[in-house]
Amino acid sequence: MLFRSLLSSAAKPRSPQPLAAAVLLRQLGTMAAAQAAPAAGSQREAFRVAVTNTLERRLFYVPSFKIYGGVAGLYDYGPPGCAVKANVLAFWRQHFVLEEGMLEVDCPCVTPEVVLKASGHVDKFTDLMVKDEKTGTCYRADHLLKDFCKDKLEKDNTLSPEKTSELNHILAVLDDLSAEQLGAKIKEYGIVAPDTKNPLSDPYPFNLMFQTSIGPSGLSPGYMRPETAQGIFVNFKDLYYYNGNKLPFAAAQIGQAFRNEISPRQGLLRVREFTLAEIEHFVDPEDKSHPKFRDVSSLEFLMFPREQQLTGKSAVKLNIGQAVSEGTVNNETLGYFIGRVYLFLTQLGIDKDRLRFRQHLPNEMAHYAADCWDAEIECSFGWIECVGIADRSAYDLRAHSDKSGVALEAHEKFAEPREVEKFVITPSKKELGLAFKGNHRMVLEALEAMSESEALNMKSALESKGEVEFKVCTLGKDVTIKKNMVSINMEKKKEHQRKFTPSVIEPSFGIGRIIYCLFEHCFYQRPGKAEDEQLNVFGFPPLVAPIKCTVFPLVKIEKFEVVAKKISKALTTAGISHIIDMTGNTIGKRYARTDEIGVPLAITVDNTTSVTVRDRDSKDQIRVEVDEVASVVKEVTDGLSTWADIMWRYPAHTASAAEEEEASET
Repeated sequence: MLFRSLLSSAAKPRSPQPLAAAVLLRQLGTMAAAQAAPAAGSQREAFRVAVTNTLERRLFYVPSFKIYGGVAGLYDYGPPGCAVKANVLAFWRQHFVLEEGMLEVDCPCVTPEVVLKASGHVDKFTDLMVKDEKTGTCYRADHLLKDFCKDKLEKDNTLSPEKTSELNHILAVLDDLSAEQLGAKIKEYGIVAPDTKNPLSDPYPFNLMFQTSIGPSGLSPGYMRPETAQGIFVNFKDLYYYNGNKLPFAAAQIGQAFRNEISPRQGLLRVREFTLAEIEHFVDPEDKSHPKFRDVSSLEFLMFPREQQLTGKSAVKLNIGQAVSEGTVNNETLGYFIGRVYLFLTQLGIDKDRLRFRQHLPNEMAHYAADCWDAEIECSFGWIECVGIADRSAYDLRAHSDKSGVALEAHEKFAEPREVEKFVITPSKKELGLAFKGNHRMVLEALEAMSESEALNMKSALESKGEVEFKVCTLGKDVTIKKNMVSINMEKKKEHQRKFTPSVIEPSFGIGRIIYCLFEHCFYQRPGKAEDEQLNVFGFPPLVAPIKCTVFPLVKIEKFEVVAKKISKALTTAGISHIIDMTGNTIGKRYARTDEIGVPLAITVDNTTSVTVRDRDSKDQIRVEVDEVASVVKEVTDGLSTWADIMWRYPAHTASAAEEEEASET
């Protein structure tokens, strides 16, 4: 079979990543391959099944609450999955938090409604949903239309060029379709409920947040957070003070987030509870340079600027320094984080040829965003957004300033005072006190916090009408401001500092999505001893491997077991995760079992003074003294030396399969 032969061809020493999936998915990259799409699609599906079956059988992850039938969109990580996840997060902390000197915080998952009202999530964090009109089963409207278009393009060889163009256009603008437009297309194409073929309702918005109440009274509504970022924004004032009132600085957070997905699917890629790792880098909007940009400016990788997308072209390799200097990427800080994300993902084990940075199209961009890029990783499901890197301008801090009445600002002190012309807002405390009694302080603070444009509009309204309606966020209502309550004048003043709201550069990492793509990129198969037997291997780099090495006594005799325990103790002292296997299985079966969970090195105790160390991918072996073996393993797993380096220093060991089998039967 083509699928099997492609996987087998990937089993070259120390090169597991140019796998069948890469070949198949690159073939599927353009619609020019439409005739081959059905066959390629089935091969892609077969590869995915092989990966997910191995992951579930070896307990990397399983559906949650499985004995009760499971719940869609919820998964449990088993021991090897937990270890991979912990290693990914440890490297994320090293690569970003420690190396960049970030401030790490840990905020609650339960968030008061007022916070998410200010951020816009309460009103706008929605997907369009349709219902089966007879059973009430819910579906995401855009997913149904997307699946219909893709299915037609892949499987219907009778499509006219006009129809093909129409379906491709729908896929391109899918995110921009209104509820009415989506509903019209669903009716036009006769799309029905996938499971029952029943008619569907018109699309309507569904808020994706899990709602709860804080406290027993039910009077304080809240939500399970849909992202971790808001906890950082609301703490900006304290973090800025902690950082010595200096910009730029970054805050980071790793934590659980929750989204009540309408129809979760694609395994770990679309779930209802997931781990996010987010960075909020606060910077002066007038200076978005980065002092370390030169460290990444020479990197070259696949980028997909919006011009390439809009003209129907493919992603191209670009130099990030050149992309910033030419304005393709908006600024140095954004470019710096794109480069750092590239290094992070490729060092984890993501194939650089199946990683691209796609720029958001105009219809995807929030009105306040300066520029946004997604790190997309190609897997058997297609190109998957795994990291978003966005310049969100000052939107978030301004939104929380407006809602809370607390100024989330930074300041720049001038070496010499500067004379500036600006609006001076002078509220009348007496008149405000008479009009608003105990609420006058909140009204006064809101007036003083007005922006220049708001002050200009108020001045104009007061001069023409004598009064104006003014929203006081801390009161949660509008109040009437009269001409005698506030004075607004343009004056020349000397300023000793500039106050401003910082911009935010936000890299946001979907850890589960990265891990699933890593699973696919590291998976390959190689021939076993039996005819048509295929052995599964996860070629994880030592950095993320769930277990760094195994220890096997070649045969079950006491003197070898004593040596195995001695080596195990040395590995534990060195901080190296390992397992010791004293079962009576053949050495070949034990190798295969640990290859299948991605263990990079195996130590076989076949002597009391020296042992063999085997590399997973090449299957090469060397002989090392017992007292040295822990330090050799640590060198490789800590990335201080490669296996090729070690091979130069130690004698090779060869043992045929027949000898291994014979020894195991002795």
